[in-house]
Amino acid sequence: MQENLKTPRIPLLSADEIAKIGAEAGIPPELQDRNIFRVLFQSPRVAKALQGLLYAQLFGSAFDGRLRELVIMRIGWQTNCEYEWVQHWYTALKAFGCTEQDLLEVRNWQASTHLGAAEKAVLAATDEVISTGTISDETWARCEQYLEGTEARLELVFAIATWQAVSLMLRSLKVPVEADTPSWPPDGRSPQDFAGGVGR
Repeated sequence: MQENLKTPRIPLLSADEIAKIGAEAGIPPELQDRNIFRVLFQSPRVAKALQGLLYAQLFGSAFDGRLRELVIMRIGWQTNCEYEWVQHWYTALKAFGCTEQDLLEVRNWQASTHLGAAEKAVLAATDEVISTGTISDETWARCEQYLEGTEARLELVFAIATWQAVSLMLRSLKVPVEADTPSWPPDGRSPQDFAGGVGR
């Protein structure tokens, strides 16, 4: 079922409610119509803290923004989090230099001839954290080859941990995709479609 048809476990705030609470919490108006914040604004301190954590990694990060978006998209795909996939599909294309092909390739990055060694290193790290909770020594050594400096390497781990936690929250609370947003861009195919043999 498309996430924009789901009933969230915590009802979304109305436009008036979110505008009032968002103004008091200092959340930018452009975030207030996002369903994730229409849920989280019901705990303004949490919403503000999450916004600060996300912004610290999205803007001015030592970890390359394009690589980070590939990591986030992989988390969205592997954890079947439609909301995360949808939101970062557009963010990655508009703000961080990703192409549609970049993003589509994360569905099956191991077989990709488009993605390079750096992309595959951080995506391998992402998959390992999702499946085992840690990054193997071999994969970490590969990441060290392509991520320059301690800060960038730390922020790779921060990014995986942060957006995996966001995925868990979104799925557990059944936060729906916004009603005006297409499901699983660009082609509407979800991880279940691929598991069922639909193919790339």
